[in-house]
Amino acid sequence: MTKLDELYGDYGQSPWIDNIRRDWLNDGTLAQYVTEGVRGVTSNPSIFAKALATSSAYDSFVAASSDSNPEDLFESLAVADVRDACDVLAPVHASSQVEFANGARRYLDGFVSLEVSPRLARDTETTITAAHRLAQRVDRSNVMIKIPATKEGLPAIRAVLGAGINVNVTLIFSLARYGEVITAWSQGLSDAYDAGHDLGAIASVASFFVSRVDVAVDALLPEGDPRRGTTADAQVAAAYELYRGRMKSDEVTSLLSRGAQVQRPLWASTSTKNPSYDDLLYVNNIVADETVNTMPDATLAAVLDHANFSSSKLLDEDSCATLAKVLEALSPDVSLDSVTDQLEVEGVAAFAKSYEELLATVASKMHLAK
Repeated sequence: MTKLDELYGDYGQSPWIDNIRRDWLNDGTLAQYVTEGVRGVTSNPSIFAKALATSSAYDSFVAASSDSNPEDLFESLAVADVRDACDVLAPVHASSQVEFANGARRYLDGFVSLEVSPRLARDTETTITAAHRLAQRVDRSNVMIKIPATKEGLPAIRAVLGAGINVNVTLIFSLARYGEVITAWSQGLSDAYDAGHDLGAIASVASFFVSRVDVAVDALLPEGDPRRGTTADAQVAAAYELYRGRMKSDEVTSLLSRGAQVQRPLWASTSTKNPSYDDLLYVNNIVADETVNTMPDATLAAVLDHANFSSSKLLDEDSCATLAKVLEALSPDVSLDSVTDQLEVEGVAAFAKSYEELLATVASKMHLAK
């Protein structure tokens, strides 16, 4: 049994990998990760940009494509990658359906996420249209469409879930926004139920970004301040408390009684950015039942080598509450609301920039293929 198997089997947290590459699909690397215990895949524009810029595995796809527009071509190759990755994860998805059906788990697993264009982060209706198109093009029951948790994204999240499409809500930085995401999810499932959809077949995760919070807060604190490197995990603890409370609410228990899955919190951006911090600061401390941790391959390798999940601060309610209270120590020096508002703006902008760089790389490859 690997450390990843232990994480899922003993602690109820699903390890996903935050990377996707055509060469991994071609040479069996992703399949090997699944053998080692990976239970899902996430992608974003930055990941695709890096894969396209550093690999020749897409060259034949570009040469054979009839698409003349770089954005159309990118969508086609992203759909192909995600569809093939969904097939690699299909056995995990099938086994999780058995666990869900027999009541062992309250969710399905084995998903691959594909994000709508970052250009649409402030456009509700076009996001909805894009989500439908991507889900139809991938045509796999274990695809998740990523929609950012912007103000404009919230009604799109509701509408897409209401249509019976799996949704990964991304770019969540604040507790207030996370609460709004849970509301959009529950409203979407209520709409789906009214429309006759099987609630048990609609999966969703809420991707709460972790390490970037410490990077931003640490920059506002003096060197050597003991509060440095503590905010991100504390906010995760508070988010997990919010999750447990909302899953017990009347609005949610009514949905669960109709066969719905829970919407799990997903801890994203969990690589350690400060080299002086423990390399598994955003893994070991935040292990919890009914959650996901999506990790880049370097962090995943560290987990397989030396993770210690028993040190998690989220394993019991008292230690979780104690960790969450760390947030109170930030005032009056740091306004966490201001920090997380800015992180959302920067996150949307960073993904949009990566997307433009990605399209430039695609255009270059198209030119070379002529």
